[in-house]
This record gives sequence, structure tokens and C-alpha cells, in this order.
Amino acid sequence: MKELVRIANADIPGKKTLYHALRSISGVSYSFSNAICKILKLKDKQKIGELSDQELQRIEQLIRKPEGVPQYLLNRRKDLETGKNLHVIGTDLKLQKEFDVRLMKKIKTYRGMRHAFGLPVRGQRTRGNFRKGVAVGVMKKATKVAAAAGGDKKEKK
Repeated sequence: MKELVRIANADIPGKKTLYHALRSISGVSYSFSNAICKILKLKDKQKIGELSDQELQRIEQLIRKPEGVPQYLLNRRKDLETGKNLHVIGTDLKLQKEFDVRLMKKIKTYRGMRHAFGLPVRGQRTRGNFRKGVAVGVMKKATKVAAAAGGDKKEKK
């Protein structure tokens, strides 16, 4: 049994089961991992360190070029540049996300503006969370004392 397995530029401990080990690859979801196991007819409970080199190569080929995988499991459907259904993994996925955010900022979409201002993008409330910097709405003890001292002087005049 192998201690460490390398698939798609990701180091995976050999003791993990195949189903969970594939999740260690950036861009592979639970459902995509399950589809890989079903298409290649591998046991999802099997340890990834017990797989042969040929099986590991087949897994990597299917991740890079997902043929036979349902279209709805791909993470880049109807790509803006090519118009094709793609599945992007690893550093390519991070780059694509970054380019998408840049494009949204450039064309000034609502989501792009939220990204630009550092606000939550997916509809979360901002009243209680996402506060940055100085404590908003809370007076510190020193400012309370100063405010109280300054307020007394005004009242005496």
C-alpha cells in the first residue's frame, strides 16, 4: 500500500478511501467523485493507496477529460470564452474564478461591485456580520469617560 498518492497535482494520503480522497483535489465535488467511482467501476470504500498505477492513471484521465460524466456535474458549463462545457481543476480553477471576478468588476455588475467593496456577495445580511476595522456601534471605555467629562463641561456653562 502506498503512503502518498499524487493525482492531478494533489498529494493524497494513501489511507483515505477513494470516495473521500478524490475530494482532496481542488474542483472535485462529492457527486463528481461518486460519478468517477461508478464510471470506472471502482469500490468507493477502497483505500486509494491500494489502487494500481493503471487505475490511478485512468482516474486522472477521467478527471482531466470527463467523458461519460453527466453535464450537470461539470463545474464550468457554457464557458464564456469557448461556449463549451468544461471541468476545471487545481490552479486553473483558481485562475478562472479570479478572472470571473475581475470581469464582473470591470463590467460593474451587482456582484462585481459587492466584490470590489468587500461586501458579502450572496445575499447575507450585513448588520451584524462583516464589520471590519474599528468596533462599530460599541463605545470603548476611554471614549465613554472622555464623552462624559466633555458633556459635563458643556452643561456647567
